[in-house]
Amino acid sequence: MTQSLTEAMRGFHPVLPLGVALSGGADSSALLVLCARQWPGQVHALHINHGLQSAALAFQDQCQRLCARLEVPLRIKAVDAAHQSGQSPEDAARVARYQGLLDLAQGDASAPKLVSIAVAQHADDQVETLLLALSRGAGLAGLSSMPAQWLRGGLVFHRPFLEVAGSDIRDWLADAQIDFVEDPTNADVRFARNRIRALVTPALQAAFPHFRDTFARSAGHAAQAQALLDEIAAQDLVAVLRERDGLPTVSGLQFLGRPRQANALRFWLKSHYGVIPSAAQLRELQDQLAACATRGHRIHIKVGNGFVQRKGPVLGWYNPTVLPHRK
Repeated sequence: MTQSLTEAMRGFHPVLPLGVALSGGADSSALLVLCARQWPGQVHALHINHGLQSAALAFQDQCQRLCARLEVPLRIKAVDAAHQSGQSPEDAARVARYQGLLDLAQGDASAPKLVSIAVAQHADDQVETLLLALSRGAGLAGLSSMPAQWLRGGLVFHRPFLEVAGSDIRDWLADAQIDFVEDPTNADVRFARNRIRALVTPALQAAFPHFRDTFARSAGHAAQAQALLDEIAAQDLVAVLRERDGLPTVSGLQFLGRPRQANALRFWLKSHYGVIPSAAQLRELQDQLAACATRGHRIHIKVGNGFVQRKGPVLGWYNPTVLPHRK
């Protein structure tokens, strides 16, 4: 069952001091108000100005008014969220937003360093994420949707509203007489999330009134299965990696069955280089591994924003323009 805001906050136990990502919209405004009431003097609002629309200054002004009313310190950062070739505007904005939050959390001489950040995605956002993943043919990692808690840049991020319906948040704001700004882009159906919100969610509500709960349960099952696959992949990599440089051997990978090989390759690329291969790229790489019967067989395949290349008995990944960020 979806939660009430009271239930969500009762189960939310971040390490303090806490940063709250505040856009000035409905969901983040409700989150800031509730957190400020629950932990007075321990909450800081973090606003990222993307500068992508004319309403950006209106959002910033609303954040300043709300924080003044709540007597909550506000940290503001302007970011460059312009997207690059091959990158969607939504992805570019998300990357810039999270980097900006990490920067703001560091604090300065007059503001403490934060250890936790809360963001206000709710149950409807989770449904949209799952439907987008399905529309793109995602695997278990994509179908796992958004976690309630995760680690990034040394900070713990929280989504305490993931089991709260978006309509319940707006009802609470109306009762509490809390003002917020409506994002004008939310009505633009050129964006896939907005099409889902306008067309698909109402149909789901009419046909399956408890879809938020059942979708969340399916995402939880996918996340559990993905965790198991990651555990298996980590064990397989231990067996196939060359000790002196940690690169997987061609012979070791060939020993694995094709599904298990695909699982190990995905895990290796993501955990070592932050690269997620497409289904077509992974299939081509596996085909080349299967055909690799001689020492001279060449493998050089585009994967993510770089290349997987055979280096004698092992495989390596590199980007010719960017240094790999191996962990």
